[in-house]
Amino acid sequence: MPRPLASVRARAALAAALVVSFALVVTGIAVIAVLRHNLTDRAALESEVTARTVAGAQAALTGDFTALDLPEDRDRLVQVVDSGGRVLAAGDALHGRGALTDFAPAPAPTGTPSTTPTPSAAPTATPTDDDSGDDHGGGRGRGRGSGHGGDETDGTSTEDTSTDDSATGAPARGKVSTDVDRETLSVRLGDRSHDYGFAAVQGTTYDGRTYTVYAGTSLADEQATLDQVTRTMLAALPFLLLVVAGVTWLVTRRALRPVEGIRAEMAAITGSGDLTRRVPVPRSRDEIGRLARTTNQTLAALEQSVERQQRFVADASHELRSPIASLRTQIEVADQHPGLLDTGDLHHDVVRLQHLAADLLLLARLDAGEQPGHAVLDLTALVREEVARRAPTDRVVPDVRAQDDDLPQVLGSRGQLARVLGNLLDNAQRHTATAITVTLARAGDDVVLTVADDGHGIAPADRPRVFERFVRLDEARSRDDGGAGLGLAIARDVVRNHGGDLTVTEAPSGGAAFLVTLPRAPHGTGGAPA
Repeated sequence: MPRPLASVRARAALAAALVVSFALVVTGIAVIAVLRHNLTDRAALESEVTARTVAGAQAALTGDFTALDLPEDRDRLVQVVDSGGRVLAAGDALHGRGALTDFAPAPAPTGTPSTTPTPSAAPTATPTDDDSGDDHGGGRGRGRGSGHGGDETDGTSTEDTSTDDSATGAPARGKVSTDVDRETLSVRLGDRSHDYGFAAVQGTTYDGRTYTVYAGTSLADEQATLDQVTRTMLAALPFLLLVVAGVTWLVTRRALRPVEGIRAEMAAITGSGDLTRRVPVPRSRDEIGRLARTTNQTLAALEQSVERQQRFVADASHELRSPIASLRTQIEVADQHPGLLDTGDLHHDVVRLQHLAADLLLLARLDAGEQPGHAVLDLTALVREEVARRAPTDRVVPDVRAQDDDLPQVLGSRGQLARVLGNLLDNAQRHTATAITVTLARAGDDVVLTVADDGHGIAPADRPRVFERFVRLDEARSRDDGGAGLGLAIARDVVRNHGGDLTVTEAPSGGAAFLVTLPRAPHGTGGAPA
């Protein structure tokens, strides 16, 4: 049963929706925070304007606080408090309330005439016992302040208050302070609490009395705006996520369409077995295009490998048919006429068949990726031993020449490298006229083994072909004398498996020269010398 999120499109759509939702939530929180800050600042600015307007009114500066024109609605609260914390005037919404002294400006130094109120412990204004009979919350103000022009001054002499207003921290006489304190307070009106953005501004009357004007602007409209914005964003979030998921699904589907084409073509190739077919390559130069090109390269290599195996099987069958047929014929003749059996020919065919089977087995192991050994070999000693072993049976004894006796050692399999030298010597014995030369030399960090003869040589156009399997350049020569055409192919595959290379060129004597290049053994190699 398929999993719900098994497809790439589904996972991509889900991932995009999650990322976008997280980004939208974070952005929404930031927007709400910035909007709340701006709206609160705007309300505080309105409160400051109102407080300064009231504090700078002529009635306030003359001390006639009962003549102040204060707002009467609940959206804007105003209260005027003297330095002793008594309410001098208040709007209708704060009628009967105590002083709002939570965040008044800092009090003046001790011993000065400044009378800034001491902050109260309560966060909101509370009713008091003395405020009776004043329509503007000024009952307590009438008890101590000036009712119509400041005749009474709370028993405080006004002569000293005009001497050094800047030293007391209070504004000068008849002036309003440039400082302002802002605070958000919750004020209970009726049976509900409401948030207000308050501003507190100090002023000094002409006769030296200090007072503080508290003006508050309701944050109800701002809160309603924030709630509306929040609801709108929450309502739009699911639709935005659906749009993002849908667009991601469609875009991913379109982007993966070439991949589906590659998959379908690969399935068709697998079903038909036709390795000549290729997957479609999109025009875009992206990862999918590179995937298609790499897939086609893999198919081409697979096609060549299959063709090579098929040709190998066909050639091997052809090569095996002749000695097997010869053996069968000789056995049938011997069965009918025992005296006519030629054991020499029979032995020759068996040996040839044995060599061919060994060559085929070695090629199969090399094609399967068999790794060579890791023994440290003295190539000079190996060559001299192999030439000496073959000397009694070779038609021409090779001449071995070493550039010096201190050639670098090589790393590999002794048996396989001896097989390479044997195949090259066998090839030279078949084609040489009078001499074969085996040379060992140093070429940088490599060791070069050269087997040269003085035969007819190999034409430049045919040199790449001599390393192909079952290839004989002289088709007219006897199959029995020419071999199966596997010796040079095996030699090249073994050398390349050792990290080297085998090439052919023209010898100084005019014949063919085969060059085996092998890398020197790395320093500190753990293998023991062989």
